[in-house]
Amino acid sequence: MSIAQDVRAAIRKLPRGRPFTGARFLKHGGRGTVDRALSRLAADGEILRLAHGVFIRPRTSRFVGTVMPDIHEVVEAIARNNGETLQIHGAEAARRFRLSTQVPTAPAFHTSGSTRTIRIAGTAVRMVHTSNRRRLQFAGEPPGAALSALWYLGKDNVTPETVARIEAALGPAEFEKLRSADMPVWMQKAFDATAGETAHG
Repeated sequence: MSIAQDVRAAIRKLPRGRPFTGARFLKHGGRGTVDRALSRLAADGEILRLAHGVFIRPRTSRFVGTVMPDIHEVVEAIARNNGETLQIHGAEAARRFRLSTQVPTAPAFHTSGSTRTIRIAGTAVRMVHTSNRRRLQFAGEPPGAALSALWYLGKDNVTPETVARIEAALGPAEFEKLRSADMPVWMQKAFDATAGETAHG
């Protein structure tokens, strides 16, 4: 069996609609050969290229046609391929926790990798390098998203009420994990004040 046939057979075992990168097929052959095989499969319509080096087996719906994966899924695949740590951007995290009504103008993520803009199925996605490891704690988990939201809101906007709303959204176990994070003093004070209010309540 040729390398192209090996790659095609491996792809046909993958779930439809889930992003994958070409790196997973390098056990079948060299980078150039695998890339050519993927390009042929994309040209034949067996796979769809979402971004540089990222593909899916198309999943279709009679209502909307090709069902595209969430942008977060695609960015996670890219981050895994590059060995990057990925965290939801603070603006989006704050919106999800209903701490802000501002909708980010474009998708953005914090990353341990380089700052860059990537295009995913025509959408520009901003990857922002974050050297402060404290901002990337619990990456990909609800406590990490909460932490990202708090960093985004900043010292003047994080109050005991803010922390209480996050606690209600996370639940006890996830909130305790968040409390264990390495936080700046101003953030820790808000948590301590919330705990004090709870004790007196």
